[in-house]
Amino acid sequence: MRYYSLTDHSIVATFKQAALKGIAPDKGLYFPSEIPQLPASFFRDIAHKSKATIAFEVIRPFINKEIVDAQLYAIVSDVLNFNFPLVSIEKDIYALELFHGPTLAFKDVGARFMARCLQALVKDKKEKITILVATSGDTGGAVANGFYDVEGIEVVILYPANKVSSIQEKQLTTLGKNIKAIEVEGSFDDCQAMVKRAFLDEELKQRNLTSANSINIARWLPQMFYYFLMYKQLSTQDKPIVVSVPSGNFGNICAGMLAKKMGLPIAHFVAATNTNDTVPRYMQQAIYAPKQTQETISNAMDVSDPSNFIRIQELYNGDKEALEKDLDAYSFTDEQTLATIKQIYQANDYIVDPHGAVGYLGLKKYREQVQEDFIGIFLETAHPVKFPECIEGLLGVEIEVPERLAGVYQGEKQTVGIQTYQQLKDYLLECKS
Repeated sequence: MRYYSLTDHSIVATFKQAALKGIAPDKGLYFPSEIPQLPASFFRDIAHKSKATIAFEVIRPFINKEIVDAQLYAIVSDVLNFNFPLVSIEKDIYALELFHGPTLAFKDVGARFMARCLQALVKDKKEKITILVATSGDTGGAVANGFYDVEGIEVVILYPANKVSSIQEKQLTTLGKNIKAIEVEGSFDDCQAMVKRAFLDEELKQRNLTSANSINIARWLPQMFYYFLMYKQLSTQDKPIVVSVPSGNFGNICAGMLAKKMGLPIAHFVAATNTNDTVPRYMQQAIYAPKQTQETISNAMDVSDPSNFIRIQELYNGDKEALEKDLDAYSFTDEQTLATIKQIYQANDYIVDPHGAVGYLGLKKYREQVQEDFIGIFLETAHPVKFPECIEGLLGVEIEVPERLAGVYQGEKQTVGIQTYQQLKDYLLECKS
């Protein structure tokens, strides 16, 4: 297995090279040179396989023995040491809860997998690596937790000022040690643009920069695990499966669609976005035209130019008609999101976070349009406790804080504020690992 740049297919890398660099020298995202096909026996026996065995068999072809099998199995066992339950919401509709990890967000899996892979890949290197990452919400906390106190790795996290929830900010700004937080005046897209620019800056090569966003294959690929673990719980039912994914940077849904290409029997995907609707507009008009990023209550999806959509297009060889057979995309307003949070709570005594609510809305809209019988899954990507500002007053409840998050409230915020790329560059050049 090799990985090629989506900008220039002649630029190729091994898993190790792609994971350590994050982005190709020409600024392109790396993409696997082939899509492994899982045998029918894998799916026939999946209900009896452990989480670690499923993940190991799925990810092994992408690693190409650059991490030995025993170590890779130990990594996925450690990464998946919590549950991914399907919760029935109403007839034939389930929430796949992905928030049972240490930072209560789906990004725990990718961040923890990447951290452990990098440890394995750089254990003999003397120089330090700097993880430079932009976050619109949950990525920062997951990366901070996953890489916290990892020897030889420093983490610098950029986030948009006043555009993440209070708990999300606490998670990425209070750890200290090798975790540094940069508060950027601007949007997530501004943060991400700075990160991409830094990777191509010759003067920053000495910092050995790599990314922990889903642009990095070591963060993107393990997101496939959710979909296989979901199917493990549904493998005995005989209805088609439709999955609605709340989508911002489109890494999660892209991983799911890669899983489908590997043989996972998912009938259809729905990309559900907030008012940052670049992809829904593209699917309707065949024109990819990002607009100014809009701030919403589902802040992890406040992305107007999603990096991973180009990977989805590559999965379908740029054939929009083929893509339309597997994907629908819809956008929803904050007003619709809030109304849905309230409706689900009143009807089912279940609290969804704003991102899950958008996913639910996407699933319902798809059902209205196709009027077919299927099992619908929407992804609950973050624990609702991370969004008290918009949920507790709306529902008249106080969300109980899980014990593993309680300590975050006591931490002291430690950040550096910047406005320009030059300020970021100066910080990286001056900051000592």
